[in-house]
Amino acid sequence: MPRSGSVEYLFGTRFFRMAYTEFGNPAAPAVVCVHGLTRTGRDFDPLAEALAERFHVICPDLPGRGKSEWLSESMAYQPPSYVVALGHLLAQLNKPVAWVGTSLGGICGMMLGGTQNTPLTRLVLNDVGPHIPAVSLKRIRDYLSAAPERFVSMAAVEAHLRLVHAPFGPLTDAQWAHLARFSARQVLDQTGEGAFAMHYDPKIVEPLLASVPIDVDMWPLWEMIRLPRLVIRGGESDLLTEPTYARMLETGAQGYVVEDAGHAPALMDADSIARIKAFLLEG
Repeated sequence: MPRSGSVEYLFGTRFFRMAYTEFGNPAAPAVVCVHGLTRTGRDFDPLAEALAERFHVICPDLPGRGKSEWLSESMAYQPPSYVVALGHLLAQLNKPVAWVGTSLGGICGMMLGGTQNTPLTRLVLNDVGPHIPAVSLKRIRDYLSAAPERFVSMAAVEAHLRLVHAPFGPLTDAQWAHLARFSARQVLDQTGEGAFAMHYDPKIVEPLLASVPIDVDMWPLWEMIRLPRLVIRGGESDLLTEPTYARMLETGAQGYVVEDAGHAPALMDADSIARIKAFLLEG
């Protein structure tokens, strides 16, 4: 069964709280799973449950998402800030960890995996790599900017997720319902009636809006990582392109393609879970 926890981290001039969900025996080897830009740690429930027999699995909600506190400044919603919070989590765990990161969570994993004396032992990157095309960043910015502020029902939330996250791949009705449940928070609309909003600070999009999207080049960071790496690519992904994926494999990473997904595979299917588990058990 999942358990709730949190870690306090110092950012700027105050402490904030980052929430997480954990599974398995705390004495077992640790796996930290970090979600994408607008998601929460509960996306990893199926993977975490499958790993819990052998691992202690910790799934944080990044700052501004899920049950974690929102940051005071919108421009702080960028990877270096998340790494500060995640660094506090790693210090609290105080043991070696394997890392599973989807998109933004993978960027954070690369940043931590390339540091000296990193506690990371293995790195799974879900549909992200050292090169991110500007066109994919623009697409993400545009759908975030167009997202409704309020939803009249949970069914409306789920319908929205099925549309904007169709590239997650073919999910069951139960899986979409699970994502919707943890993607929304209850709010009041302008008339005082109950409604739903996405479970993140709307200001997370502001750093993307503040500049014209350009290609992101992190190859120097990639070359600093000495960990065993598994790179998962959605077969139709526009963010992890085929040339970037191929170059990552040429430099020693293992690879796995989810053919019926784009950016980014949900990692809820049995085959993806089995591949990740096999890689983690190699260590």
